[in-house]
This record gives sequence, structure tokens and C-alpha cells, in this order.
Amino acid sequence: MSIFKDKQYLRVNVDKAPDDSLWMKCKACGELIFKRRVRENNNICPSCGEYFFLTVEERIEMLVDEDSFDNISKSIEAADPLKFVDRKSYQDRIEQAQGVTGIPDAIVVGKATINSVPVILGVMDFRFIGGSMGSVMGEQICHGMETAIQDRRPFILVSSSGGARLQEGLFSLMQMAKTTAVRAKLAEAGLPFISIMTYPTSGGVQASIASLGDVIIAERGAMIGFAGRRVIQHTIAQELPADYQTDTFAFEHGAIDRVVQRAHMREELSSLLGFFAEVA
Repeated sequence: MSIFKDKQYLRVNVDKAPDDSLWMKCKACGELIFKRRVRENNNICPSCGEYFFLTVEERIEMLVDEDSFDNISKSIEAADPLKFVDRKSYQDRIEQAQGVTGIPDAIVVGKATINSVPVILGVMDFRFIGGSMGSVMGEQICHGMETAIQDRRPFILVSSSGGARLQEGLFSLMQMAKTTAVRAKLAEAGLPFISIMTYPTSGGVQASIASLGDVIIAERGAMIGFAGRRVIQHTIAQELPADYQTDTFAFEHGAIDRVVQRAHMREELSSLLGFFAEVA
């Protein structure tokens, strides 16, 4: 039983009706903001500093050298081995997410340079079924790391995920072990892995590949944790700290190495890659 379907094309951009509105309202502070100002400010509210989600395209553009990104994602999309149906079928959810994002699944992997240093970069898109890790995402992450080994390049993964994709059951949980095994091969090859956690990084992604970086960076404002706050409180019958699952909490408890503002992320990666420049 196959868990993949071959895809004859792969695209990052999608033709959609243009959004003609010039203004947007910040859900955090309620201010009406000029959209161009938000984009120029790395999708951060200039009034209150609230972070907005970035698409795959926006994240890639923010991190890599101009025109250096080459999409090497495998031309596959998820099948529906369990014939899963809740309020709608799994296949319908996939097609809807593909229409919104313009990508076959919740991650794009490519070759790029950051300050002229060659890297392999994987970027998740939370808009695609909550950035959940199913069979395709696991395969793409492994493909990225295997390409990094082949080309002797550092591997960078930007996580934005609600965890394992429940519509694929055990097939999705298997990706935790699968990506961890290939990550070990990356370590054996002596190549660096930089993990970037954004809002949110949770569930199976946080419990596996996202937490296995040689250097783990949290973007300012990231939510980092396995299960939801309410679930944990009900399970242990205790109140959790107010800052639980925040970037600050994760840093203070040793789960991550750095907290970096979005505007400084490219500079931070450039600095870190400088330490590893002789590896390749």
C-alpha cells in the first residue's frame, strides 16, 4: 500500500485573486495598519510588535541570498491509506490546502546560499493542515538531509507545526523515527544541523527532528511544547507557569540555545554558518 502519489509538477507560487486591500487590522492591538509597512517590517506589527505568520515564500526570501533558492522537493503528495474522514475527507483537506498554499504538502526543501555559504533549507508552512508532519513531510526532510550529506552542506530546518498528522495515523508517527535515523547519518557525516523553531513548534515535530539540531534557535514569540497547555494541566492536575511553552521558558530550561528576533534571523544564521565554514 503506497503512502505517496507521484506529482508531475511542483510549484511554490500559486495564481490567486489579488488582495486589493491596502490595510489590515492587527488582531493583537486592534490597530489599522498599512500592509506595505507590515511587509517591510518582516510581517511584524509596527504598532505592538506582534508577529504574523510567514508563508514559505516569505520565509525563504527573508533568509537566503537573492535568487539563490533552488527547490529540490520531491514531486510527491500524500495518498490516503486510511481513507480518513472527519467533517470532510482527508483528500479534500489536502486539495484545499494545496489551493491555499500552492505547494503539494506542508514543507518545501531547497538548495540555497546564506551570505554565499551553500546550505540545504527546509521550511514548513503552517497554513497547510497546521504544518502537520505526515508521510510526505517526513520524506522531504529526509531527502533534504540526504542531499546535505551528498553535497557536504549544512542543513537548516524551519519548523512551524502542530505535530503529527492524525489523518495518517501510525504512518505519521513513523516519521519521527525516520527523520531521527537520517539525522543520525547527518551527524556521522560531520555536517551541522541548525533547527529554527517558530510559532508554533509542537507535537511530534517538537518531540523529534526539531529538537535534534546541533544549534536550536527559537524565533522571538515562538510557542514550543509537546501537548497543549490545557491538556497538560488536566493530566497533571496542576497550574502551569504563565510563561510555560514560550521561547523564554524553553531557553531558561535548556531546551533551546538562542532566542532571535525575526529581523535578525538571517544575520544569526550567517554568523553560525561562519563557524562551520570549514566543515564542507
